[in-house]
Amino acid sequence: MRQLPETDRDAIRIAQDPQFTRWLEQVTATGGCAHPIHLSGSTTTLDGTTGEIIRHYDTRTEPGERLLVRCRNRRATVCAPCSRLHAGDTFHLVRAGLLGGKSVPATVRDRPRLFVTLTAPSFGPVHGAGARCRPRRDRARCEHGRLLGCGAVHDTNDAVVGQPLCADCYDYPAHVLWHAHAGKLWDRFVIGVRRQLASAVGVTQSRFPDHARLSFARVAEYQKRAAVHVHAVVRLDGPNGPTNEPPNWGTADRLIDAVRASAHRVAIRTAYSPAVGQLDLRWGVQVDARPLHADGLGLDDDAVAAYIAKYVTKGAGETGAGTDYRLTTWDDVGSVHVTDHVRALMRTCWRLGGLPEYKPLRTRAWAHTLGYRGHILTKSRAYSTTYAALRADRAEHQGHVHSDSPGTAADARWRYVGSGHTPGAALLAAGIAEDLAANRETAREELAVVRCWPGVASK
Repeated sequence: MRQLPETDRDAIRIAQDPQFTRWLEQVTATGGCAHPIHLSGSTTTLDGTTGEIIRHYDTRTEPGERLLVRCRNRRATVCAPCSRLHAGDTFHLVRAGLLGGKSVPATVRDRPRLFVTLTAPSFGPVHGAGARCRPRRDRARCEHGRLLGCGAVHDTNDAVVGQPLCADCYDYPAHVLWHAHAGKLWDRFVIGVRRQLASAVGVTQSRFPDHARLSFARVAEYQKRAAVHVHAVVRLDGPNGPTNEPPNWGTADRLIDAVRASAHRVAIRTAYSPAVGQLDLRWGVQVDARPLHADGLGLDDDAVAAYIAKYVTKGAGETGAGTDYRLTTWDDVGSVHVTDHVRALMRTCWRLGGLPEYKPLRTRAWAHTLGYRGHILTKSRAYSTTYAALRADRAEHQGHVHSDSPGTAADARWRYVGSGHTPGAALLAAGIAEDLAANRETAREELAVVRCWPGVASK
């Protein structure tokens, strides 16, 4: 008789456990998380005056004496259920800053608001998609003997798109160093926008916060050439943020001019290196700044929020511009399944990380993201709500936490005891995640029908 595979045997073992029903409840509560965190401990809520126990929870009664909680990984390739939830939180976070809600007043929709895209500069010619790729009439070649033109018409999914025409001519150190300084370059850009606005209206830079405040949310995206570019929502408020109206001079046109001027002027000079020299790092020449109009004539606010939310779930591995897991040795770089172009960037990260002048950049630790070490999504403090607040609201709504009234005290004692699933548990959790996703899709379709045909709901 043929023996069942290990995964099936493990799944049967779990299903026969007396606490299987409670285990299912825990996994369902995590949304079918692929790599849940295992916690052990207890929480006791006491009356602050009498010391009487009001509520007590302990994992000793749970399956395996542990509680499963979400891993909260944003990458779809690592954990699809948590990634989907993170994308939803991002959508609401960005949307609140555009239209109000989540403690942000609805008046923000009438403020000067822009959707801005900043790109990386060129580090060397690469193959492009769409029209003819770098057509040239001559047959000129670079110093390495490779043609300087292409002339082919590449499909968007063609593997050659984004790859250098000549890898030996491509400036890999500049590419990696630009990634390593991209976060600081963004900070300089924001400061530059404030300075441009202040200069345009005759306000001293030190007094600008007394007149207006710049709020933003930005997301980083890898292009085909494995270079990061930035999409951002930029909003101009009064000095106290979203609760204040901006000054009369604060218009979308003036904000656009300030964004363009700052993007073209700001630069960061790298530390000097005998191997690389000293580089001036800037944004690319392609700068897009489009206004968002409350009357619906411009870009759609929900579409912008959904666009940004889509990119926070993509890791470097999914876009082909790296991997989602850290590389710990030089040999790891050679074993990763990536293009030669991306591998060259990883190896450049490793080489530069060994130079003392670049030690603070930690390019070896971030070789898996090609030297980029910033968060995928960042926002200014006054833009809108936070991920923590959204998660707390959801947990309270679902009954996972209790809002303790004044006069009570909580004694919480928790510790980490593991993570992940056994093979059989992973199979069952994946099924739960699929069922929940299908239920959400069905509910979404039914809601769309009700919105289009309100009378259907009463029949």
